[in-house]
Amino acid sequence: QSPIYIDLRKLVSYPDLLTQVAEAYLPILRRLSFDRLAAIPYAALPIAVTIGLHSGWPLLYPRKETKPYGTQAEIEGDYARGEVVVVIDDLTTTAGSKFETIARLSAAGLQVKDIVVLIDRQSGAKEALDQAGYRLHAVFSLNDLLDIWEADSRVSSERIKAVRIWLKGAANP
Repeated sequence: QSPIYIDLRKLVSYPDLLTQVAEAYLPILRRLSFDRLAAIPYAALPIAVTIGLHSGWPLLYPRKETKPYGTQAEIEGDYARGEVVVVIDDLTTTAGSKFETIARLSAAGLQVKDIVVLIDRQSGAKEALDQAGYRLHAVFSLNDLLDIWEADSRVSSERIKAVRIWLKGAANP
């Protein structure tokens, strides 16, 4: 439980904003070495598709559930065993969904080294991923966003204070 909720699933309703978000990932992604993007369903799918459209990088994604008919694919998209994928997600808190995705991709013979998110909620994900040998890259930390929102008064000072207090507790449980 945190005093702030960030819902990036609504980006699909704002194409111009979705494009800006996708473009924000590009400077980080251009510094990394990989063969394909791997989106975590569902919030990251439109972001990763937009990144792919703007960059030319191919995309795949692990299904949340395997259908008992059709191709019964666990991973959608073309790929070859041994390829390196960079995991794309909207945000991260504890990295639970990142580890689930990494396990599914690894089981298919894909390699994961890096995870890129728009927002790191600074709740232990970076540390957990580091410990497991993965690198987390974030366009923004939650503290970065709090500074922006505080500067232009988009979020009440009471809410910002509550989130900063919560973050201190999350960093030192």
